[in-house]
Amino acid sequence: MPVFSQALYTAAQVRELDRHAIAQGIPAEELMRRAGAAAWQTLASHWPAARHIVVFAGAGNNAGDGYVLAKEALEAKRRVTVVNVGDTAKLSGAAATARAKYLAVGVQERRFSGVLPDDADVIVDALLGTGLDRSLRDQWAEAVRLINTGGKPVLALDVPSGLNSDTGAVMGIAVQATVTVTFIGMKAGMVTGEGPACVGDIVLAALDIFPQAYTDIIPAARCIGEAETRLPRRARSAHKGRFGHVLVIGGDHGMGGAVRLTAEAALRSGAGLVTVATRPAHVASLLAGLPEAMVHGLETAAEVLPLITQATVIAIGPGLGQDDWGRMLLARALDTPLPLVADADALNLLAAHPIVRGQWVLTPHPGEAGRLLKQTTDTIQEDRYRAAVQLVEQFHAVVVLKGAGSIVAAADETPAVCTYGNPGMAAPGMGDVLTGVIAALIAQGFALPEAARIGVALHALAGDRAAQSGERGLMARDLIGALRQVMNR
Repeated sequence: MPVFSQALYTAAQVRELDRHAIAQGIPAEELMRRAGAAAWQTLASHWPAARHIVVFAGAGNNAGDGYVLAKEALEAKRRVTVVNVGDTAKLSGAAATARAKYLAVGVQERRFSGVLPDDADVIVDALLGTGLDRSLRDQWAEAVRLINTGGKPVLALDVPSGLNSDTGAVMGIAVQATVTVTFIGMKAGMVTGEGPACVGDIVLAALDIFPQAYTDIIPAARCIGEAETRLPRRARSAHKGRFGHVLVIGGDHGMGGAVRLTAEAALRSGAGLVTVATRPAHVASLLAGLPEAMVHGLETAAEVLPLITQATVIAIGPGLGQDDWGRMLLARALDTPLPLVADADALNLLAAHPIVRGQWVLTPHPGEAGRLLKQTTDTIQEDRYRAAVQLVEQFHAVVVLKGAGSIVAAADETPAVCTYGNPGMAAPGMGDVLTGVIAALIAQGFALPEAARIGVALHALAGDRAAQSGERGLMARDLIGALRQVMNR
């Protein structure tokens, strides 16, 4: 999903940008005309052979944008049908003017009947836009269902109807767009949660509003830029001692593969040295499979102390387990001044016995985040931004809330969203790899928030590179080789 702007706004912020533009001399009708024209240009460029365009219109400004598009399509000698789902009597202001103006030039209009014209080539979703604050019901839900099952490409205007533009949650049911043309600014909910599954490809139409309109509004979030992931070249005199020492702790009985993935990811991400502290039963296989790492078998927590004194950063959690062995090792790790990356069972143990530490990165998936915050997974997914910020505040940590559109949050920083990655990465061990990447970047001297942002993006870019031959069947270790490629672009 290509993203053309790093700034992400809430619906309220975009309305404020709209008001700024009007106050600076761009009439509301002109803004609507620009939006509808941009939408038509997007449709024409994506589906140049489309002859019959069906516009589903609601009862707000989103419908007004749809009427402008309809007029533009008519002028381009296309057939247009506008299907009214809302009450047209509720249209007001620029939207009412748009409807009246464009009905006069021959737009076909009819009430929603639950039937899609058989010869439709493209469907335009101009139902609701960004103003939605409750689940869709009745004819609205029925219209969205018809759009989704119509078997036609769909252009959504501003945001797919049914998608919460602030959070990325689906409000009961949402349009599954092929392309979304969004106006003035990118919406925060388009890039996380269910947003990426609903928006399709994104086209940003800024509508040529004055740049000054943006100066007083701090974006709600931002996308992690590709330029951030380009690491500096190393000096010709570099040696491994300059790039830190990662200590990976985990791998309880039967889970040695998790720490191997973390350790190998750390090495492929440029860590100078990597040591693994694990169960003695895993030592031989780890050394055979990853001779570049140093591996120590531990039965007691005291045995990890000499290894901690040599480390720059600790990565703990992959395969750690939740019995006495894992609990003791976590307690030792937490009782050090070293920066720490906590994942998997380290997070589950923290959920049972929360502490505030500082100088650490927590990398939960939604289920783990729910346990840490004593909430359901569904509650986490209803507003991923809110959940990430709550975790930052509760644990005084840098937080990576994983999932589609992973969010990196830290105190006094704008949340950052990763728009890279693919569904094939929903596979075992991917989080173990990410833990190793972030720990390696911390070892090399990156500040924790920066290491988390860069690490999340590089991990996702490696996933995209590894999935070039197909997403289905992607395995965590497939990312290891790709990591080296994306690290050295």
